[in-house]
Amino acid sequence: MVVAKQFTGPGSTLGLFRNPTFRTLWIASLASNFGGLVQAVGAAWMMTSLTDSPQMVALVQGSVSLPLMAFSLLAGVFADNFDRRKVMITAQVFMFSMSLSLAVMAYQGLLTPWTLLSFTFLIGCGTALHGPSWQASMGDIVPRDELASAVTVNSMGFNMMRCVGPAAGGAIVALAGAAAAFAVNAVSYVAIIGALLRWKPPARDLHLPREPFGSAFSAGLRYVAMSPNLLRVNLRGFQFGLAAVVVLALLPVVVRDLMGGSAFLYGVLLGCFGVGAVGGALASAKLRARFSNEWIARGAFCVFALCAVVLALVPDPVIGGIALLAGGACWVLALSMFNVTVQLSTPRWVVGRALALYQTCNFGGMAIGSWIWGELASAAGAEWALIGGALIMCIGALTGLRLPLPQFGGANLDPLNRFRAPPLALALTPRSGPVMVMVDYEIDPADVSEFLTCMALRRRMRIRDGAQQWVLLRDLEHPTHWSEGYHVPTWTEYIRHNERRTQADAALSDRLNALNRAPEGERVHRMIERQTVPLRDDMPLVTNRPLPDEP
Repeated sequence: MVVAKQFTGPGSTLGLFRNPTFRTLWIASLASNFGGLVQAVGAAWMMTSLTDSPQMVALVQGSVSLPLMAFSLLAGVFADNFDRRKVMITAQVFMFSMSLSLAVMAYQGLLTPWTLLSFTFLIGCGTALHGPSWQASMGDIVPRDELASAVTVNSMGFNMMRCVGPAAGGAIVALAGAAAAFAVNAVSYVAIIGALLRWKPPARDLHLPREPFGSAFSAGLRYVAMSPNLLRVNLRGFQFGLAAVVVLALLPVVVRDLMGGSAFLYGVLLGCFGVGAVGGALASAKLRARFSNEWIARGAFCVFALCAVVLALVPDPVIGGIALLAGGACWVLALSMFNVTVQLSTPRWVVGRALALYQTCNFGGMAIGSWIWGELASAAGAEWALIGGALIMCIGALTGLRLPLPQFGGANLDPLNRFRAPPLALALTPRSGPVMVMVDYEIDPADVSEFLTCMALRRRMRIRDGAQQWVLLRDLEHPTHWSEGYHVPTWTEYIRHNERRTQADAALSDRLNALNRAPEGERVHRMIERQTVPLRDDMPLVTNRPLPDEP
């Protein structure tokens, strides 16, 4: 009874299923994940029948990962600026059509290695479009304090299907051929499309116009670049993807060449990987309670490295299955922790783009790794490629000594909601600009050192939220007078910049206000730039008064 309450009580991992929206979408995603895993087995095994090249077999995994690297940030912009439900429906319908076309081509015997890679690449494009909107939507479905559990349960659901999907895929391929596996995947999209059509997400606040695509793209890059925690997560995610993909990319070659097995054995071993992943998901909350995020990450890197070494040196299906159980647990522990860290380190206005950049780094590592390990396997054998991947995993564990992962929930990133647009005496349109902002402070000489420390943090915050050309000025005639200056492109962007302020930013603003000795507090000047135009010889004078003679 105590164990049951631990997993199903309020605030528990499985207690999320009391949320009907989450429950419906999660069940529908199971069917979609099952179909995707069946297709993955069919595509990987069909490639082994179309070519003997280990590189081409590894590229099946790379062709799915490459779009996630190349297009995820674009998908993140869509996730933050458009209706996420509509974005996901579009992606699912596209993947359904590609999977159906792939099944038809396979039935007619028209697939070549490069045609197969093209279809898996296009399906990967749909996955790239779907991913940021799906992950960012978790914050629309569950409360913030249940977000970590939601990500873990989603990962658990995928890996539950990994327990049965690959084995089922291997059986389907063995009995009916790869074309049947592709057809199963096409049918699997129906459930998730239907669930998304029925879901009615909360209305989004649209009091400001949608961000232009280019500025939204750069805003996502800028926010991550000015957030040290996100940079660390992205680096570690890249390292993990680069090295860990060696197991999944070369497992068909290991089964065929080292173990002498069939498509069914390949599916069973992938199922072992999935069983381990489910175990890792169920154990994640207890592990997070006992160990820091960094120690969990280091353990995942090291144990996954051991899994790769065992597969390289002990070509036995039973021992390989045990190693893959451990590898699957480490896979889900590391990737779900990276994902949750990104979500809890990012405010809602940019969460889709932050997740997309993480996805770009992680799946970019997988795409690059698939190519590298495929080349190494072709040149020296799959054993050496697996050992090479294990060495990179060990380097990833050592990286944590210098760049440790942050803990969850360190900052409240809910909107601050202190800003009120000031009344203006000058008529402006939303596109009027550029706008220059000056903020005046009076700082006691004894407080200058602390003030400069605070302003270094203020600079990062301003630029992160959209400010340009930030400067800090000190008056030469009145040394206690300081001015902070920055630009924003338009009046709308100025309002957007201020509304991005979070509860976590309030402490810095309050400290600066405490340091400011001006009786009226900080004084803000908002000015619109008007550039002067130099006169040319052929330009008529605006005034009738003659200009003074030039010397």
